[in-house]
Amino acid sequence: MDYSANKYVWYASYGSNLSKERFLCYILGGKPKGSEKIEVGCRDKSLPKDEATFVMNYPLYFAKNSRRWQNQGVGFIGLTNDSQYQTYSRMYLITEDQFKDVVKQENNGIELNIDFNQVELNTYKTLRDSWYGTILFIGKKESIPIFTFTADWDLDVPFSKPSDEYLSMIIEGLKQDVGISKKEIINYLLMRPGIAGNYSKDQIEKLIR
Repeated sequence: MDYSANKYVWYASYGSNLSKERFLCYILGGKPKGSEKIEVGCRDKSLPKDEATFVMNYPLYFAKNSRRWQNQGVGFIGLTNDSQYQTYSRMYLITEDQFKDVVKQENNGIELNIDFNQVELNTYKTLRDSWYGTILFIGKKESIPIFTFTADWDLDVPFSKPSDEYLSMIIEGLKQDVGISKKEIINYLLMRPGIAGNYSKDQIEKLIR
């Protein structure tokens, strides 16, 4: 797979970036629906070359309180690979430099020096003690490595309820881009740490448009 001189990676999203419309704000710039922040976008604003759905064997949970999303919880994945975990992701085929720019935006404009080969060798590497300062290698597709980013807490953190706006963005991605049914969306989200006990089945159903 040759896309000129650029090196490509798959970025696997699992939170609000499940929605392609939201993710493209990280590429092109702009204010995502429901978010409180205008994103600057990547220096290279080329659209992803490809996209695909991928199920990750890492646990999804919601923690912290994000100024982007009504000062409520946002999504993370743990660092333990275990087949008991089934987390939907939407992958985007972008350049290494675009991936770095996406990570930079998730780290409040701080640029991280990502050595992709080293991350792949070690499975994950924490580059900054921040919410999304840990880069995780989760496999390959068509010989191209798949990366994502998360925190280094590995579930050792208090869980937080996500806002309706944030959860709606995830739901939009699950429905429109991943392509699962209303019932599957409810069952997928209901017992996730941070959602469990904070949202009822009916409350989640009302967010599915």
